[in-house]
Amino acid sequence: MFCKIKQIYFPLYSTFPKESNFKLQGMAKKKVYCECLNTVKPVRDTLEVINGKWKLPIIISVGVGNSRFTDIQESIPGLTPKVLSKELKDLEQHELIKRVIIEDYPIKTVYHLEPYADTLTPIIYAMKDWGLNHREKIFKK
Repeated sequence: MFCKIKQIYFPLYSTFPKESNFKLQGMAKKKVYCECLNTVKPVRDTLEVINGKWKLPIIISVGVGNSRFTDIQESIPGLTPKVLSKELKDLEQHELIKRVIIEDYPIKTVYHLEPYADTLTPIIYAMKDWGLNHREKIFKK
């Protein structure tokens, strides 16, 4: 995805004018550049939260009902306990997953999606649809 200013293209992930390989001239170009940045920054924030090999599968796993640590781990092939623990802490920090300790014997730890995680549902479905369309397009050749 690129922003276009006349015939000059620059990657959307570039937030610094120096990285764009051209100098901005005039108010119109600055406005377009700022509008591109206004798109890029929230996208970067989103990717910071859900980026990685395991975060979305963990969110999906917890969302379909796997609440215990071992259930989550077993539902995602190749996920190690160390990585799962780290990713759950990250997701908890971003308020997408809630860790609940049940004081019983033995003590249980369960994970639930926070209501805020529901805001990711349309994003996940959009990514699923795009991925299916992309896979079909690429493998159709």
